[in-house]
Amino acid sequence: MLVARRMSINPVAVSPKASIQEAMELMKEHSIRHLPVVDREKRLVGWVTDTDLRGALIASMIEDLTVSDVMIADPITVRSTDVLEQAALLITEHKIGGMPVLEDGKLVGVITVVDILEAFIDIMGVLGSSSRLDVQLKDSRDAFQEVSRIIREHNGEIISVGILRQDYPERIYSFRIEKCDTKPLRQALEEQGHKVVSSSP
Repeated sequence: MLVARRMSINPVAVSPKASIQEAMELMKEHSIRHLPVVDREKRLVGWVTDTDLRGALIASMIEDLTVSDVMIADPITVRSTDVLEQAALLITEHKIGGMPVLEDGKLVGVITVVDILEAFIDIMGVLGSSSRLDVQLKDSRDAFQEVSRIIREHNGEIISVGILRQDYPERIYSFRIEKCDTKPLRQALEEQGHKVVSSSP
């Protein structure tokens, strides 16, 4: 999935010449915590957060501070054509809440932790009508294919598959499937030597 499909388009932005108070009002008005800083050609020149602004608020009452005085001048960015996993890695590595999305140096969007979390929830089918099977596969080269086949044979429609923990001696795969009675599936899987760790419903 590309960043372009999950980013907020037409993001609220601020001029580097704007005052600290103006930037804070923009954040409050639009209920956001980050502001891209752009020039007249919509070229990104910085990035400012609510933490940056709050830290400078008192000083701005004494002297004329502008957004350019407190912004991050060389922020971490991502391209709209990058995959969402790349954005998630950057956010995790740099411990940031979001970042600007660029195309040819121009601002086209903003991607945040919330956007990435919502994408993950959609992919996993958590909010939809679904069931889940957490399975420890038996030691066999074609174990994954066998579990998938058993699910299909019981009219199960796989929505997504994830690995719960990779540091266990045996991997546990979480199969998210269309809502169904999982009891026959559990029985069929265990008869073939797979261990169903948990299931819902």
